[in-house]
Amino acid sequence: MHISIASGKGGTGKTLVSLLLSAANPNALLIDCDVEEPNLHLFLNPEQTHPEQTITVPVPAFDAGKCIRCGRCADRCLYNALALVPAGPMLFEELCHSCGGCLAACRDGAITERPREVGTLTFARAASRPATQVIAGHLAIGVASGIPLIKALKAEAAQGHVDVIADCPPGTACSTVAALRGSDYCLLVTEPTPFGLHDLGQAIAVIKLLGLPAAVILNKSEGAEADAQAEAFCASHNLSILARIPHDEKLAAAYANGEVPDSLIAIGQSIWRELLGEGWWAQ
Repeated sequence: MHISIASGKGGTGKTLVSLLLSAANPNALLIDCDVEEPNLHLFLNPEQTHPEQTITVPVPAFDAGKCIRCGRCADRCLYNALALVPAGPMLFEELCHSCGGCLAACRDGAITERPREVGTLTFARAASRPATQVIAGHLAIGVASGIPLIKALKAEAAQGHVDVIADCPPGTACSTVAALRGSDYCLLVTEPTPFGLHDLGQAIAVIKLLGLPAAVILNKSEGAEADAQAEAFCASHNLSILARIPHDEKLAAAYANGEVPDSLIAIGQSIWRELLGEGWWAQ
């Protein structure tokens, strides 16, 4: 089962929920799709298991001797990544989507493709739980979009793993959508505050567009009375609250020190039981 952990904004507890699920099911593969700022390694002290993999995408390269400066490549580009200047086509790499349209438009063989590095994948296992494998994406400095890296990360995760836990990028931008696509289930993490519920509403809109089944995890819960507004909000969107993480100073202090408190692992176990049934641990 591929479970994505998402939220409408950063800082709600996505990484915490990912860690709880991983601690409760050490055989699940943990992937860090927040490629702009991966942080699972801060809690797992991972040990490298495979060489780092460089991920590249094709971008156009121009042969000045063959280019007749007709401008067809720039006209074809839907993303304005090419501009025709007196010296020939000028490429804005950060806008290029590697679609190959310019290559198809050129009739003079003046365009080929060259690889552009967008980031790396690291492969490791948790030092304290050797069965827990972790794959993380690290976006290269200066690269505008993490989508190609996220796709490569998910392709690696699809190689025979039964259960996958994906810590998605925060918010509702294109990178989040790329991380969510193909999931079996999404857990939306939020705080029971007006700001948290506002951002949760944006995340719910994305989930509905993708047609993903989902449920909510309430972080920093202070009891039924304090959570009443969040419960009503979730009910209005036909979403169940699958678990609650208490708002507790000791838990927060442990998390700040890079620890996952044992008292919270039971929450991860209950989430797995809800998703996979009572016999999930026997699989």
